[in-house]
Amino acid sequence: MAEDGAVTTSGGGFGKSLLRGDIALALGIVAILVVLILPMPTWMLDISLALSLTFSVLILMTVLFIEKPLELSSFPSILLIATMIRLALNLASTRLILENGHRGEDAAGKVIEAFGDFVMQGNFIIGLTVFAILVIVNFVVITKGSGRIAEVAARFSLDSMPGKQMAIDADLSAGLINEGEAKSRRRELEQESTFFGAMDGAAKFVRGDAIAGLLITFINIIVGMIIGIVQKDMTFGDAAASYTHLTVGDGLVSQIPALIVSIAAGLLVSKAGVAGSTDKALFGQLKKYPYAMALSSVLMVTMAAMPGIPVLPFMIMGALTGAGAYFGFNREKVEAQAVAIAEEKEMKAAPVKEEPISKTLAIDTIRVELGYALLPLVNNEGDAKLTDQLKGLRRQMAEDMGFVLPTVRLQDNLQLQANTYVVRIKEIESGRGEIRPDMLMCMNPTGDAIELPGEDTREPTFGLPAKWISPEYREEAHFRGYTVVDAATVVTTHVTEIVKDNMAELLSYAETQKLLDELPQSHQKLVADVIPSQLTLSGLQRILQNLVGERVSIRDLPTILEGVSEAANYTKNITLITEHVRTRLARQLCHQNANSQGIVPLLTLSANWEQAFAESLIGDGEDKQLAMPPTQLQEFITTIRKKYEDMAMQGETPVLLTSPGIRHYVRTIIERFRPQTTVMSQNEIYPKAKIKTLGQI
Repeated sequence: MAEDGAVTTSGGGFGKSLLRGDIALALGIVAILVVLILPMPTWMLDISLALSLTFSVLILMTVLFIEKPLELSSFPSILLIATMIRLALNLASTRLILENGHRGEDAAGKVIEAFGDFVMQGNFIIGLTVFAILVIVNFVVITKGSGRIAEVAARFSLDSMPGKQMAIDADLSAGLINEGEAKSRRRELEQESTFFGAMDGAAKFVRGDAIAGLLITFINIIVGMIIGIVQKDMTFGDAAASYTHLTVGDGLVSQIPALIVSIAAGLLVSKAGVAGSTDKALFGQLKKYPYAMALSSVLMVTMAAMPGIPVLPFMIMGALTGAGAYFGFNREKVEAQAVAIAEEKEMKAAPVKEEPISKTLAIDTIRVELGYALLPLVNNEGDAKLTDQLKGLRRQMAEDMGFVLPTVRLQDNLQLQANTYVVRIKEIESGRGEIRPDMLMCMNPTGDAIELPGEDTREPTFGLPAKWISPEYREEAHFRGYTVVDAATVVTTHVTEIVKDNMAELLSYAETQKLLDELPQSHQKLVADVIPSQLTLSGLQRILQNLVGERVSIRDLPTILEGVSEAANYTKNITLITEHVRTRLARQLCHQNANSQGIVPLLTLSANWEQAFAESLIGDGEDKQLAMPPTQLQEFITTIRKKYEDMAMQGETPVLLTSPGIRHYVRTIIERFRPQTTVMSQNEIYPKAKIKTLGQI
């Protein structure tokens, strides 16, 4: 039974393969090539010429019915195939005319004879004139015009791509479309540019076809008369009448389809690629419009009814296109019914639900709002693209600080000034700046004036004096030793500093749990021992927030958990546990604060200030608070500020070193006016670290 079934399937395989579009298309191309080589009988030439005319009318009708050029994006391929068919038939008819032209006006078939009789009316001068006019209209007017339109459309399509891409990204950022729709629009935009570029080249097919028609007509008349007079012993008049009649008929049969296709090309480019193979694009798109098939069928039947036109070829073409239209209408009806049934079932199965109000409560953790003039920063290609730099920022922050930041959302805001951006943390404005997207920010590390033409400004992150310069001065600025950054880097730097300042707030309960879950399996036993028996998850979150608040990396989470486990045996105070964890991270802290020579520069707190802080602590046990008199506190702040300004003038950024008992309280004071200053206790100095004392407070 299995063998019988196999034989049955094999027997029908060849028939099924002929119905495949790719096989049919390949056979058609091979047939065109065969016509270029082998002679064709007159009856087959008649059918082929009728096919050529039918194909041209079908192309024109399809172009008239489509809504967008991309619906017939295979048109360049169709145009090439139509041109190949006409040139092959021209060659076949030329062979018959030159070989059998002496036998009479039906030497090249009934279709060519009918077109010659219908147009010439017994006068070959009239026929030549009509043929020349058709060629002039096709070559000078339609072909040249459509070629120019295709060229301009291709140029405009490429020029408008950045603006259209910007509009898509803006709609995506504003939430008007989702990611899937954005991808679909980008793909359609890419196909459109590809289509118009292909049409610019395909217009040359039509132009070349018109030139070839002129040359073939000239060759047929001259060579045919030579053959008739010299080889066939015809008189000059008989040879001229016979070969001119056949040549003009042949030229009309080829130029009329060429004219129709030229019109279709002009209509299409004046109204862009399809995924998949050529046969799917060609057959799928042509059968998509049954109205075009129906009108083509009507026209072919009308042609068959005209006097002098052979009935059989055009009736066959009319019947075929009519059958195609009938099946097309039936398919559309079935598909429409299926869609209606599916929609009805979907409506019954899934009633419309209102969007939960809770969705309006969702907030963006980090959001950057851009004025409309800054949107090119999002759409630029290359290293200066803002989205790529923000992705790199998230990766860098993960490596430096030990946890992945939430996604940074980019959004346009028409209420902002054109060149202004705003950085928001949990919907609250945390910083803003004004930049020039098409210029470079130049800064002088020495603090002196920048001797380049440009617009004076201030760097938005640190408030340093800067200048916006034209990109053409980039090399000169580098030569002078200036620091030069693009606009996207300015925004990224500002976002980086704002994120670092608000990192403790960004480390949420969920992020803390995620950090523990992502630890390797070998550390999960440590997590189970610490959480929740020794410390709750929220307590661990507060400790991690204390660390990242002072810009201490929590990437070495196992060491932090070990320190928590040790300290939790004698205290539950979060501050004291944090201080103990810092001592476990001594090597990391010293490495983080070392200069380029690997030395940790220090400023020590004098004994007087040590004692002043120790005496200002009030409270019993672990619940101590700092209660320093305001005048003394102001004196400490002034001293710290002046000392660090002096160190900055010397190019140093030292660490403030205190005793372990007061480190936390000193940091609490300093972070209010110098948050970037690192405060370390003596217990946090790694024994093997290289240190250098620069002075004393």
